[in-house]
Amino acid sequence: MPITKYIATIAAAAFLILPIYAQTAAPTAPATQVQPWKQIPIPPLPAFKPAQPLRVELENGVILFLQEDHELPFINGTILIRGGSRDEPNAKVGLTSLYGETWRTSGTATIDGDKLDDVLEAKAASIETSGGTASTSMAWSSLKGDFDSVFASTTDLLLHPTFKADKLQLAKQQLETGIARRNDDANGIASREAAKIAYGPHNPYARELEYATVDAVTLDDLNAWHTHTVVGSNLIVALSGDFDSAAMEAKLRAAFAPLPRGQRFQPFKATFTDPKPTVNFVSKDDVNQSNVIIVGLGTERSNPDYYALSVMNQVFSGGFGSRVVQDVRTKLGLAYSVEGNYGASYDHPGIFVVEAATKSATTVAATKALLTEIDRLKTEPPTPAELSKAKDQVLNSFIFHYDSPDKTLGEQVTLAFYGYPADTLEKYKSGIEKVTSADVSRVANKYIDTSKLAVIVVGNESQITPSLATLGLGTVKNLDITIPPPPGGKPAE
Repeated sequence: MPITKYIATIAAAAFLILPIYAQTAAPTAPATQVQPWKQIPIPPLPAFKPAQPLRVELENGVILFLQEDHELPFINGTILIRGGSRDEPNAKVGLTSLYGETWRTSGTATIDGDKLDDVLEAKAASIETSGGTASTSMAWSSLKGDFDSVFASTTDLLLHPTFKADKLQLAKQQLETGIARRNDDANGIASREAAKIAYGPHNPYARELEYATVDAVTLDDLNAWHTHTVVGSNLIVALSGDFDSAAMEAKLRAAFAPLPRGQRFQPFKATFTDPKPTVNFVSKDDVNQSNVIIVGLGTERSNPDYYALSVMNQVFSGGFGSRVVQDVRTKLGLAYSVEGNYGASYDHPGIFVVEAATKSATTVAATKALLTEIDRLKTEPPTPAELSKAKDQVLNSFIFHYDSPDKTLGEQVTLAFYGYPADTLEKYKSGIEKVTSADVSRVANKYIDTSKLAVIVVGNESQITPSLATLGLGTVKNLDITIPPPPGGKPAE
């Protein structure tokens, strides 16, 4: 049969069948559709009992955490060392970043960093070092069968590093490239300046590395830092993977017990002062939108009100269903993106921040809307629906942070590092469940003071109409973000 005739025959048959099918196969939908899924009972969450790692403390102060996980034939390890960028001298900001980079790339007295790269690559293994805010660290990973050799290289790098001048210079060039580019991104500028205003420009949690501070770091500084920090009382060693804990403990004891106890690193004690209610502006004429941040000091996780503040934060800015997103972005249409967070750090105040990206012409309107939402949080307690939804979201997201042995191990290491009780995780669930609407309203009024919040705007001044002065928060302060040039006429990278 010709193809055209075949298609015509099929089409005709379908035409004849369709009315019959329509009459017999499409019953009239009921006026009220049954929704059986709403009848499915939702049981309460079970008690939160994450698998706890084995914790051992050696006589010299080294703390060991061992978490067996036999799902895959891998072993991962981390050594957390007290002392980080917050403890650097003001004249040498960037020291621990340079230390963390140069440590690994330089290698040891027996094998340089480049050769170590080749050895590890052949085993699909890794050893990395890095510098952080409160600590420096070393991490390694390997197949179970390669653990002994990779661990031997790890301890060799830990105990016998050889910091090299060419690797330090390379690390400096990388940091200097970052300095040169730091004013390219408007959002990055806003976040950086917000931290400076919240904490103070010379506070160790907000200060910026500069060409001069990077240039001032020497090999002697790296060696001195290493000698001062790599002692028994400063180390937390954590392993997870396919091993027997008793056998692994014996290996770790043999490796770390000989370390001298040394003196435990005492972190720098910073002072914190609430920001003034000011409007701070950074002019960036190559953009057509504004990045707006409202910032103040947050709290610490040890605060008994941490649970209520967590729920408050979820009601206010926790995702698309939160007040600030629904009102400022969805209903008013004043922002491309809007978010917030009442920050809580482990051993110092976090930052309370509310931010939005908006068109230049709606900068003032968006800022006013954010301030209105902050005030409403203090005057309108969450409804029962808001409270229930917020608590569910907090608990659901919390569980997924600790849904594997490796994640639980990481949290236990963090708790030990900052001196929190080991059962902190288990208390969190019950703490959130006990939060009431009155608790949320109480902490909002106790911890959020609009007279201690500052506004930062990064945008194109010629396009911002009306002007920021119409916010009524005083004189607008223009922030200088000029990058100081390298010392001695050295060209910038």
